[in-house]
Amino acid sequence: MSPQGARVWIPDCIEVWRAAEITRGYKEGDAVLHLRLEDGSALAYPIEFQLPPLCNPDCLSGADDLVALSYLHEPAVLHSLRRRFLEANTIYTYCGIVLVAINPYQPLPIYEEEVIYAYSGREIGDMDPHIFCDVGNQSLIISGESGAGKTASAKYAMRYFTTIGGCLCDSSMEEKVLASSPVMEAFGNAKTTRNDNSSRFGKYIEIGFSQAHVTGATIKTYLLEKSRVTFQAQAERNYHIFYQLCASATLPELQGLGLCGAESFHYTRQGQCAVAQSTDDAADLDSTRHAFSLLGTVLAEQLELFRVLAAILHLGNIVLRGRDRSVPLQPADEALGLFCTLLGTEASQVIRWLCHRKLITAGETYVKPLSRQQALDSRDALAKYMYGQIFRWMVSRVNHALRSLEGHHNSIGILDIYGFEMFDVNSFEQFCINYANEKLQQHFNRVGTTEMSPCWELVRVGAAHPCCAAASGVFCLECGSDGSWARKLYQTHLSSSYFQKPKRSTDAFVVCHFAGKVEYQCDGFVEKNRDTVPEELVGLLRASKVRATLSRGCGCAGVGTTPYPEGSGCAQPFPVHGRLCPFKVVKILRAYTPAAGLEERISPSFISRVEKQLQDQYGGGPSQLLVDTSHLFPVHLPFTTSPLHLDELHIPDALNLAFLVRP
Repeated sequence: MSPQGARVWIPDCIEVWRAAEITRGYKEGDAVLHLRLEDGSALAYPIEFQLPPLCNPDCLSGADDLVALSYLHEPAVLHSLRRRFLEANTIYTYCGIVLVAINPYQPLPIYEEEVIYAYSGREIGDMDPHIFCDVGNQSLIISGESGAGKTASAKYAMRYFTTIGGCLCDSSMEEKVLASSPVMEAFGNAKTTRNDNSSRFGKYIEIGFSQAHVTGATIKTYLLEKSRVTFQAQAERNYHIFYQLCASATLPELQGLGLCGAESFHYTRQGQCAVAQSTDDAADLDSTRHAFSLLGTVLAEQLELFRVLAAILHLGNIVLRGRDRSVPLQPADEALGLFCTLLGTEASQVIRWLCHRKLITAGETYVKPLSRQQALDSRDALAKYMYGQIFRWMVSRVNHALRSLEGHHNSIGILDIYGFEMFDVNSFEQFCINYANEKLQQHFNRVGTTEMSPCWELVRVGAAHPCCAAASGVFCLECGSDGSWARKLYQTHLSSSYFQKPKRSTDAFVVCHFAGKVEYQCDGFVEKNRDTVPEELVGLLRASKVRATLSRGCGCAGVGTTPYPEGSGCAQPFPVHGRLCPFKVVKILRAYTPAAGLEERISPSFISRVEKQLQDQYGGGPSQLLVDTSHLFPVHLPFTTSPLHLDELHIPDALNLAFLVRP
């Protein structure tokens, strides 16, 4: 029964949820619930499946830890966050070990050095919720929708750790760690319709400490959105670095690159947004170059890098004429000439292998002319390949500058990942992003269950979530075309409750993700997954005068090395899904979460031993609750239903369990 006077939340098309008071007692079987809204109007709310969620007492709304709420559901969480943000001007709120952040879309004076030192050495709960936290082996998973503030949060966290850690051996190490951000953003971030500085790749930054001092850092990256290099949707931009170079085209050191305004290049004008209001591209290039200098990348290497980037822009301006077959290019083509001049390649070879393909069958080799569309695809594949090599080189240079010479005893990892994406048209890129998010959400659920579950048995998380299995199965089907792949997809996965086929479409599929259903278009899936570049075009780069920048330092098969047979026609032997590796990211996170230490210390045999000692001590009475205060979450032995407050905790000395309580 629901008593008269109780308050509930009801759905609302404008405010999402509205509070209302029950004006007449409800008993099971009633068809409606009689309510009075906050504006005084009466409402007969129909009961279809279940009663609306109850409101928390006013004294709990706005609590700095959502776990303190009597009712923890969607409207209660949203109401508490809204109240803290609007009434207390507070953007951070705890939910157990999770920190919820609201993006205020304006700078706040809460990240200054005095605030950093105020939080240094403090435990969670000692001060108001903040992204600043105690130093120790841990990983910070920063997740949220595009524009939620993930990248900014990651930078604040890095600044905090480097500030309180100082440096043990090199007084500039903390500067170098912070300098990695503008470089990574220039090459990996872009303007989207939701965010002017959206990360278009995933990164895991591990900061090493020894004796509470920063000793170095390592950056692992994955899932760079290379398709953005050659195509941008309306109101979106390519990667920042291209616009930074175009805005600085008049600089003396850039005069020989043939640069001009971004609206002049095919690869930077497709979104019809050459200028972003919130950015100053010329000033940002100064910041990028300064950061490169701090990281030890000398001027000559920077200019070589800019040379290749300019060549990519000119490559996109190469015009291929004709309909059924591409008309061979002429050496006089201006964009072609600039591309060849910057890379030091022969124009005749570029003309030949952009418009033709070498095929080997039964020992016979012949050259096949390409259609105009095939030649354009070949051109774009080369551009994406070049940018991918540049990105790997850039990351390797950053890691080289941040390497630790003496090793470290502790580390803190910061994972900045794409937010879950669901657009009007979703393709291979969104599928990879959402698959990675699905794996990370599974890990998050595992940690959350371990740390906040009222029953120990819930810690035993079983097999992979069916949605992850269904999504992984999409990658496992090999076919020659999108159509045959789609048909095989339906045949294989329609039995899964997490996979659906749209009623009016034969070239799309739906995956039921944790965040909602997403429909993906099959067009382009097979080719994007192959991510191939014709070997002949790679051979042109292999002979380039700037080969060093394109091939150094990533530890992967790159320009200048060919681990696959000559004539195979493929310069990328592994499909994209083989390089996605969300499993590796999750494995790293599992190694640096409190759950890992908990499972090592609180084993089943340990539980049995403690339970027996408790029973012997108290004559077989009910098991007590132990609290591991080093991680500030309850451990229930074995199936108690409510946690015990810290000041109520008493562990008998005879049990020799003093290590469970922080001094």
